[in-house]
Amino acid sequence: MQFHSPSPGRILLTLSSLGTAAGALIADVFSNTHIFNPNWAPHAKFHGGQTIAMSVFLGLMGLYLTWRRDARYSAREQKQVLWDAYMVLNIYWATQFCANFVPGALAIDPEFGEGNPQLYLQAGFLTMNTLGWFFESGRVGEEGKKIA
Repeated sequence: MQFHSPSPGRILLTLSSLGTAAGALIADVFSNTHIFNPNWAPHAKFHGGQTIAMSVFLGLMGLYLTWRRDARYSAREQKQVLWDAYMVLNIYWATQFCANFVPGALAIDPEFGEGNPQLYLQAGFLTMNTLGWFFESGRVGEEGKKIA
């Protein structure tokens, strides 16, 4: 398997992949607000673990798709793989955004404050993904069948 050379679009998608894979792990495991919060119900911890695992798997899949290349791929097929990376990376952030609309749900448990700092992360990662896909799909389109 071969991999692409760095480009602005792939760098943005790579940063998003790494942030997606590591972000929930760092925020939810290495703090007392989630998995190790004694006030959390066991079922809430189950879903916390599910969310962490999902973010790691989606981030790693996004990273793989971002850098995957095959000399046999046409420009259209290359763009499809980039679209797949874009969609995989957006799954975590888009579903987290949707959680804001669950009745009775809060982004932060009251014991830790108020507000919704995740909105900034959601907007930032969704924007980074969109820009990365836009830059890279334009570059692939310009190169035709050539893979850099």
